[in-house]
Amino acid sequence: MPHEGNGVTAAPTLRLRDVVKTYPMGSEIVHALNGVSLDVAKNEYVAIMGPSGSGKSTLMNIIGCLDVPTSGTYTLEGQAVAAMAEDQLAEIRNQRIGFVFQTFNLIPRSDVFHNVELPLIYAGVSRPERRRRAETALARVGLGDRMKHRPNELSGGQRQRVAIARALVHNPSIILADEPTGNLDTKTGDSIMEMLDQLHAAGQTIILVTHEETIAAYARRTVRLRDGLIESDLPTGGSRTVGEPLLAEALAG
Repeated sequence: MPHEGNGVTAAPTLRLRDVVKTYPMGSEIVHALNGVSLDVAKNEYVAIMGPSGSGKSTLMNIIGCLDVPTSGTYTLEGQAVAAMAEDQLAEIRNQRIGFVFQTFNLIPRSDVFHNVELPLIYAGVSRPERRRRAETALARVGLGDRMKHRPNELSGGQRQRVAIARALVHNPSIILADEPTGNLDTKTGDSIMEMLDQLHAAGQTIILVTHEETIAAYARRTVRLRDGLIESDLPTGGSRTVGEPLLAEALAG
């Protein structure tokens, strides 16, 4: 089924339908998501935005299989996530979704190569294959000559490149980037976003969670949340809210 209003016609890599997420907080129930439906197709580049408390972090956690909906459905590459056992969810987190975090999440005492190969160790990949994949991923982010350096010997931008290489090492279906430039200066942040742009051009599906308009502008589509609902879902640079007809549609009607 095509995604309404954004021109997505391919079978979606992920599909959420009427997703609700609630949390108990003392005697109250907090509604983080209030019925979110979203399709993301292969090779899309989507930014998720919203003010604090809008539900964007909860949505990111559900997409990344770090949390599960209270109700509604989440389908990833045709598989119902709710029906998966914990070991299957762990496999998805390790192999099919590549995470890039604001804080890099690198192991300080391990060199760059070991940080990148770590997901492959958990997956039981052989040492020769681990080396091949880690070297390839590091070459893709321009750090093939930094494999033996430790994180504290790298700049912030280089550390984020290591994190991106680690996310790429399994050839994931989706890269999920959470405020990937949040700890970087503007120039370095721009270089990281240009790298994500190149990965998208090479066929990678990217979902970017950010509160910065300048960062979201790199995406091709922007989904805005407010109060646990999708407020708008548009090609980046658009201004039409969900449910508001296009001018041509209004004139035709």
